[in-house]
Amino acid sequence: MEQEEIARLLARCGLGDRAAFRALYDLSASKLFGVCLRILGVRAEAEEALQEAYVKIWNNAGRYQAGRGSAAGWMVSIARNQAIDLLRARRGSPRDIAEMAELPDTGPGPEAAALASEDRRRLETCLGGLPPDRAAAVRAAYMEGHTYEYLARRHAVPLNTMRTWLRRALISLRECLSP
Repeated sequence: MEQEEIARLLARCGLGDRAAFRALYDLSASKLFGVCLRILGVRAEAEEALQEAYVKIWNNAGRYQAGRGSAAGWMVSIARNQAIDLLRARRGSPRDIAEMAELPDTGPGPEAAALASEDRRRLETCLGGLPPDRAAAVRAAYMEGHTYEYLARRHAVPLNTMRTWLRRALISLRECLSP
């Protein structure tokens, strides 16, 4: 994340600038989502934590003080704290060990695990059929949650080129995976 740009956008958010907030989100969402996902381990909960973190960032943007640390660090700490709060709430109250024996196993059974493994193998095979830069972009966009803008910068291509790469790669994957 570009520190100076984030600080500038954050200052504008403090003044109620919604366009600056959109730009700030585009610039920082993938990084903050990664922080939340690492802590929570569940994509849906990480998305919830990220949304709550951005509400807090919007509401408190005017309170950010540049002399007390980087703007990106301030935002990361908000996302991290939000994810930790959700993690603590998820744990809830401790249960009696006798109750634990009666809890059903909610994980996939052997058959479902085997099917998922086969699906993953097929997907990896199909991704292997794509040019390496396209496969890396698909993985980064759809498995790691990076934005198109970030990927365009990372691969040094125009934004519309990245969109075209991903659209064509998804079409190729759909064709490869269809029976």
